[in-house]
Amino acid sequence: MDATENKAGEPAIALTDDDDPSIRDAIGAALRRYNDEQAGPSGQRALSITIRDPDTNEIIGGLTGRTSRGLLFIDLFTLPAHLRRAGLGSRILGMAEAEAKRRGCRAAMLYTISFQAPDFYRRQGYSVLGEVEGDPGATRIFLTKKLV
Repeated sequence: MDATENKAGEPAIALTDDDDPSIRDAIGAALRRYNDEQAGPSGQRALSITIRDPDTNEIIGGLTGRTSRGLLFIDLFTLPAHLRRAGLGSRILGMAEAEAKRRGCRAAMLYTISFQAPDFYRRQGYSVLGEVEGDPGATRIFLTKKLV
């Protein structure tokens, strides 16, 4: 799906469903420049924790996120079903939070979907900021936790 809206003498505007990383990179770079001009350098750094299969070394789960301007943002977190409910999730989340504290973060934030792990995050000390209804049974739940 592509749609273009152009008026003479104005910038070209295009809508697409192409998940081209260069689009995200260009828009992200422009936003970071603006933010840095307004508030100084963000200190943004990636944060990843991987879980690898002991036999194949293939990544089978883990956590990805970033730290920026005093916050830990958790973007993705998953464990294979056979590794759940044994304390590994708590350990990985704790590792991410500890690293975020070392980086000077004061809080963490994330979202989960109602059929994923909201109760897990509540048990880890996260509190609900709000909820956004999506498809039936797929409410997005936004959570946060103070780290200091």
